[in-house]
Amino acid sequence: MTRTLTQDADLPSQPAPDTDTARRETIIDTRDLTVSYRGRTALAGVDLGVRRGRITAVIGPSGCGKSSFLASLNRLTDLTPGCRVTGRVLLDGRDALAETGDLIALRRRVGMIFQQPNPFPLSIARNLDLPLKELGVHASNERRDRAEQALRRVGLWDEVRDRLQSPALSLSGGQQQRLCLARAVALEPEVLLMDEPCSALDPIASATVEELIQDLSGRYTLVVVTHNLAQARRIADDTAVFWQRDGAGRVIEAGTTRQVFETPRDEQTAAYVEGRCC
Repeated sequence: MTRTLTQDADLPSQPAPDTDTARRETIIDTRDLTVSYRGRTALAGVDLGVRRGRITAVIGPSGCGKSSFLASLNRLTDLTPGCRVTGRVLLDGRDALAETGDLIALRRRVGMIFQQPNPFPLSIARNLDLPLKELGVHASNERRDRAEQALRRVGLWDEVRDRLQSPALSLSGGQQQRLCLARAVALEPEVLLMDEPCSALDPIASATVEELIQDLSGRYTLVVVTHNLAQARRIADDTAVFWQRDGAGRVIEAGTTRQVFETPRDEQTAAYVEGRCC
């Protein structure tokens, strides 16, 4: 049975939704999702629903399949030799794994921000202009407007407006990460996947990116892998806990962040969020 992330049952002003409502709220629904690399199972039997317009944190120790889960949602796993994915990844009810159509279109709907900032070795402006042109936005004034809007949305416009022709690699690490986020936002995705987006940043830059993630929720659905439990608790509406059991990563608990951290149902989850295990 799919774990749909529902609201806290003990809040009378926010009752848990019925099944039909929960289904409407779910934008991503994985069913028996299994990922293996050259015959070694990294992730097994994951049933998880991600609610629309919310921030979902994916937590758990290293090696429990968190990044594999993230990469499977927009089929970046297709780019890894020897990787096999089975099960279903439903995006608004359509199985992304069964689709034989345009994977580029899928990745525009479901964008990815990686652990290390990866701006193109081009100017700041070209980092935004190039993907918009590839998207089919032919009018240069429209590309400029959308680039500016994206930079404003990630709080970077005032910092770079006078040096748009400067190399993107001349930016600080935090600015580079926000530029990569602006590049994704410019394509107007529905979902943003973020794989430890703050792990390579200093505390000040991390705080800026955290604030940005919270500002983007509602307009986008965000799924954020993080090893920082305090960060998950600060930013996430919902949390899914991954753990390695029987040699493969599995979801051992999922719910609102409040429920997972304050009243966990699984003993391993309780030990993990309380810092009693590695």
